[in-house]
Amino acid sequence: MHLQNLRYLEIGIVAGVPTSINGKDLSPATLLAKLNEIGGKHGIGRIDMVENRLVGMKSRGVYETPGGTIMAAAVRELESLTLDRETMQWKDMLALKYAELVYAGRWFDPLRLSMDAFMETITATTTGSVTLKLYKGSVTVASRKSPYSLYREDISSFENGEIYDQADAEGFIRLYGLPTRVRAMLEKGI
Repeated sequence: MHLQNLRYLEIGIVAGVPTSINGKDLSPATLLAKLNEIGGKHGIGRIDMVENRLVGMKSRGVYETPGGTIMAAAVRELESLTLDRETMQWKDMLALKYAELVYAGRWFDPLRLSMDAFMETITATTTGSVTLKLYKGSVTVASRKSPYSLYREDISSFENGEIYDQADAEGFIRLYGLPTRVRAMLEKGI
């Protein structure tokens, strides 16, 4: 396979769903087909894996999912801006169960439907765009932006922030480490 040179793509996302490529709105099927075409030319999304079947046996599968790989990378990166840590952790945990349900043919399971409602609620603010770099089988983030971004340089700066004062961390660190200090005192007989 001859891979094409470096390419940048901007993926537009609304409420957690990819909707456009380089500013052009596309239907979900057309968007996936276009990303499959582009991603395939760059060697994106080829997976060779040994997996566990539902009935217990192992099987080998070779999958090619260029469009899905690109979309998943874009959404994940935008979520890094728009979702807080706890929400991301719960989303990741539920995603594994969701995949198990779908793999087991339980699409109409009430649990899957409830998980959809959860995902729709938490991704309501996952709106914006992600620019990805495609090159020789890899997908790398070049930029991400959202009107709902939780990232603020004036808060996250470790230099001089007006909202975040590093002195505030001293008490937090002491309090956060309290269980470890108590355990150490117990072990020393203090």
